[in-house]
Amino acid sequence: MENAVPRSPSSPPSYKLLLKCPSGLSPAQVSVDFSESYDRIPHPDTDLENTISEIWERRISENPSLYDGQKFRHRGLVLYKHGDSNQVSHVCLQLGLTDYRTFVGTNLNPLWEKFLVPSEDDSIRCQHTSSPLGNGAVVETADKKIIVLQRSNNVGEFPGHFVFPGGHPEPHEIGILAHQHEKDSTDLSHINQRVSQEMFDSIIREVVEETGVPAPSLSNPVFIGISRRELNVRPTAFFFIRCNLESGEIQQLYCNAQDGYESTQLYFVTRGELENLTSKMPGCHAGGYALYALMLEALNGI
Repeated sequence: MENAVPRSPSSPPSYKLLLKCPSGLSPAQVSVDFSESYDRIPHPDTDLENTISEIWERRISENPSLYDGQKFRHRGLVLYKHGDSNQVSHVCLQLGLTDYRTFVGTNLNPLWEKFLVPSEDDSIRCQHTSSPLGNGAVVETADKKIIVLQRSNNVGEFPGHFVFPGGHPEPHEIGILAHQHEKDSTDLSHINQRVSQEMFDSIIREVVEETGVPAPSLSNPVFIGISRRELNVRPTAFFFIRCNLESGEIQQLYCNAQDGYESTQLYFVTRGELENLTSKMPGCHAGGYALYALMLEALNGI
């Protein structure tokens, strides 16, 4: 193993798989319903709502590098399957708008559980949380290793933990600043297409920025599902990507990665080593490993 990774405790973090696509989905099989109706609903408890601003002010005073950018809010999804089988043929993601400030003030709030509503319906249960949809990539190198990063102390959550490369799809990358165009159905259809494409474009962008690997060295991303860590109900979409470079080549490129400050080290691990690392991952990334394992099982016909 290159850059030996310390073994982890045995109990993995808690996560829930919101969507499993072990056969993988292409961009043509993923659509988006982008709507203001999927935005967060403010909590009726004014005192609890006020903690959002209080926590954000405290966090940026401690870490001025934090940036309040807009994000896509995950509300839910609609599945389409092949006939009577359980194989997903298409998924439509229901996305609204939120921002990093509200994420810090709701999902990352010490009182985050108070923002939840008792309900079996996740869209109701999490209606008062920001719940921005993150993304992560299981990247396989030419020498059959998986890329894992160790987060630095400059990040907003889980410093020091192991993660897959990733971040968020970004509304500003496709010119979305608000819901101003939604009343025009033609324009909305175009916006939905752009948001869907940003889901796939953004994960390539994140891998390039965090590892230094050039985009042409990466395969087209395959969407394998969505996991959510049970701690502060954080959802993340995961993709599988192949890289045509070997570990040693990537390690050299990592030295000049644009977002290298977000991590302290890059590791290349086997599947077995990766499984041992899951208890040192945020729950949503441990769920990302579970989605990858399901993909491998489907490929191997297990």
